[in-house]
Amino acid sequence: MRRKIPSLQALACFEAAARHESYTRASQELALTQSAVSRQISILEGFLGVALFRRTRHGVLLTVRGAEYLNQIGPRLQGLEQDTLDCMSNRGQGGIVHLAAVPTFATRWLIPRMPQLKLAHPQITVHIETSTRPFMFADTAFDAALYAGTPDQVNNWAGTRATRLMSEVVVPVCSPQFFDRGRKLTPAIMAKLPLLQQSTRPLGWRHWFDAAGVTASNALAGPRYELFSMTAAAAAQGMGLALVPRMLIEDELARGELVVACEGQQMVERAYYLVTPERAEERSSTKQFLNWLQQAVQDPV
Repeated sequence: MRRKIPSLQALACFEAAARHESYTRASQELALTQSAVSRQISILEGFLGVALFRRTRHGVLLTVRGAEYLNQIGPRLQGLEQDTLDCMSNRGQGGIVHLAAVPTFATRWLIPRMPQLKLAHPQITVHIETSTRPFMFADTAFDAALYAGTPDQVNNWAGTRATRLMSEVVVPVCSPQFFDRGRKLTPAIMAKLPLLQQSTRPLGWRHWFDAAGVTASNALAGPRYELFSMTAAAAAQGMGLALVPRMLIEDELARGELVVACEGQQMVERAYYLVTPERAEERSSTKQFLNWLQQAVQDPV
């Protein structure tokens, strides 16, 4: 029998009050009265025999021990909440995969294929959150990450192993209006046109022009967008030329909203990987998801 675990309500009141350093804001978040929050924290302090807050004229401040306790229990409460949501989301049946994914790839490539996963593995539930940069798996609840990067970037992601899924072919695209008067776009002409920049790949255009053997003084100039979907949308509106992975804009190309600005000038620099923590054993649901992904990259939608 666990006799040294405080009540969950007391811990929830403490965690909320500690984040806000305010009983009032904690009570608003938890839909409790301020006196109820204060009472629960007093009970917790009595249980621990430690002062967690220091009362001031302007409110409350965490004590040193209170701050330490928040750092200790915060992730555990978050994990408990996540475990509860997982159980609710699939009614306790099958496996859960918590996936971090680069956003446009998740929207344009992965999600359209999720019905295939549901048919092949109806017991698996995949929760997707966006992430564009490497992170420490130990600090998150993620089981895996879909990541676009170079071999060096993947190899330098500490504590992980990566499975290569597919190459990323990047092409320069623009609105059809740039082909007015029938002019053919060459890298030299493109170097003088407005360029749209991808904030996650600030040197993209410079590398492209270097590969084409063209000097472009404005290779780093132009508005920056965080997501490829934003860059593609701006290009379709005629704001400039964009460098975008072709697989992410097949619909826009098919509808004629975007055209490839310079055929034959494509760049293969990165690939898409499924990255998992380097553990002795992976959960069966993660293994099944990886096996399905490897098959999905071979098959059309």
